Amino acid sequence: MSTTPSDKARLLIVEDDDELAGLLIEYLGPHGFGISRVASGDAGAERILETQPDLVILDLMLPEANGLDVCRRVRESYGGAILILTASQSDADHIVGLELGADDFVIKPIEPRVLLARIRTQLRRRSGARTPDRADKDGVLEVGPLRLDIPSRDVSVEGQALLLTTMEFDILLALAHHAGSVVERQELYVSILGIEYDGIDRGMDVHVSRIRRKLQSAGFDPGRLKSVRGVGYLLAHR
Repeated sequence: MSTTPSDKARLLIVEDDDELAGLLIEYLGPHGFGISRVASGDAGAERILETQPDLVILDLMLPEANGLDVCRRVRESYGGAILILTASQSDADHIVGLELGADDFVIKPIEPRVLLARIRTQLRRRSGARTPDRADKDGVLEVGPLRLDIPSRDVSVEGQALLLTTMEFDILLALAHHAGSVVERQELYVSILGIEYDGIDRGMDVHVSRIRRKLQSAGFDPGRLKSVRGVGYLLAHR
C-alpha cells in the first residue's frame, strides 16, 4: 500500500487478483495518483467509508461481498466515483451496476490507457466543473426549491441535503443550467461521458432515474425532471 500525499488524487483499488492489482498500481502510480489497495469486498466497503477516496476501482468478482454488494453498501454515504472492472459484456449486468451507483465500467481484459482515460474523465468532472452562466456570484444555481452549490458540489432541496455521485451531480447541473429546455441525450453523452451516444445504451436513463428518486425523497416534485422520448431530458422551472 502506498502513502498518499495530500495533493494527489486518491485511488482505492478493490481487487483480489494480486497480479492484476500489481499491474494497475505499477501503471497508474507514475501518473500522479496516490494509490491504496484492498483484496476483498468487505475490506473495500470498510475502507471506502473510512477514507472517502476520490475514486474507487472496484472488481465485480471479489471474496466476501462482491462488487455489486459493495456499491449497495457504500453508495449512500460515499460521494466519489466508482469505476467497475468486469469481464461481463452483458448490458443487463451493467445496468444493475449503474442502478446501484457505479459511475462507469471498464471491460476486462483491461487496456491500461483506456482505464487511465476513464479515471481522468471522472476526476476532471469532479474537480473542474465550470460555473454555469445562470449561477450567482457565489456559484450557486437554483431551480425552484432545488439548490446546487457548484464550488462545493452540494445539492439541497429546501435545505435538505442530497448525496449525489459525481456523475449524478454533473448530469443534474447540466439540466439545471438549461432548466426549461430539453437537453439532448447526445449532448449529455458527449459533455459528461466524453463519448458519442450509440442509440442503444441505457446508462444515462439509469442515472436520470436515480437522480429523480433522490430528488423525490427530498420533497422535489419528480414530475419536473422529465424524459422526453427519443430526444433527451428536461428539468422544468415549475
